[in-house]
Parts: sequence; C-alpha cells; structure tokens
Amino acid sequence: MSFGVSRQTKGQDKVNELCTVRLQTNHLELTAATFDHICKEIESPEHLASFLGVQVAPGWPPGEYDRDAQEFFRDRLQEGGLSVVGWYSWYAVLREGHGKLSSLVGAGGYFGPPSEEGEVEIGFSMMPSWWGLGYATEIANALIINAFIDVRVKKVIAHTSDQNAASIKVLLKCGFHHVCRDQESGNELFEILKH
Repeated sequence: MSFGVSRQTKGQDKVNELCTVRLQTNHLELTAATFDHICKEIESPEHLASFLGVQVAPGWPPGEYDRDAQEFFRDRLQEGGLSVVGWYSWYAVLREGHGKLSSLVGAGGYFGPPSEEGEVEIGFSMMPSWWGLGYATEIANALIINAFIDVRVKKVIAHTSDQNAASIKVLLKCGFHHVCRDQESGNELFEILKH
C-alpha cells in the first residue's frame, strides 16, 4: 500500500486568528485542532461538526478522547497559542465526493511538542462505525511522518492496554516495537525511532 502525507499550512486568518494545518493521507484529511476548534467541540459535537463542515455520528467523542482529553488540549492550546497548533489534537475527516457531506471518523494527536530528549507521544481513537477500515493506521502513520519532519523529534512513542488488540495491531503495522510494560500506568509502551 502506498502512503503519502502532504502538509498544508494556511496563513493566519485576520478575522479569527485561526492557523489551519492539515495533513492529507490516501483517504483522510487531518486538521490540527486550534483553541477555537476545541472550544466548539466542548460546547457540543454539533458545533464542532458545523465548524469543520462535516457530519458526526452520535456518540462523539470516540474512545479515550473524552472530555478530560478535550479540556487538556484546550488548556495547552490556550497557553501555547499558534506556536503549538499541530502538537495536540487532530480531527480525521473522510472527505466524500460532490454532493455528499464529509464524515468525522476519529481523532488522533500528540501529547505535546517534542521533549528535550526528542520524544513525542501519539494517541488515536476511532468512531466504532469506522473500525476495521484502515483509517486508524492512516492516522497513526500521518502523525509519525509529521512528527519526524521536525528535526527535534528522534522517537515517537505510544501507550496502550494489553487488552486493546486493535491498537496494538495498528502500532505494529506502523513499525512500532514493543518496549516494555510501563510500571506507572500499567500500559504497554511502544516506540519507533527516526531512521
């Protein structure tokens, strides 16, 4: 399977000071969340859907991307401003053809900019109606490639429960290697190094 990521960055919009950063994969468009995106999302999934120009299935947000995660991302984006857009949450949208509304299928992202050691952590969650179609793998691959574009990043890590076979499968397909069980969280630690 061929895989490519094209990164598009639009300049700052003088009206709402929104910096749009997007990644394009084979099937998905990933949009980096801004403070405005997260605020709309916390108001309601419908506000976010309208803001992104997509439809969202009932039950948003998916998986571990819950209210606590949204508030964490909102606070980090408020603190860091435009300089940290792209280092937190990303929305994964399946763009449909003419006359069809695109769908918000999942979310992924980083837990922040690279550490001093050059490490970033990724995570991803899919809406159940989109499981098993390869979109989680596309999200994870896009996040890995995007992270390694930054010269500071030497390693991408991810944590998941040993009970989450689907996430483990995605990580292994993306080239991650199992490192160990994290004693602090009890989750399994995976990593991929920049080559």
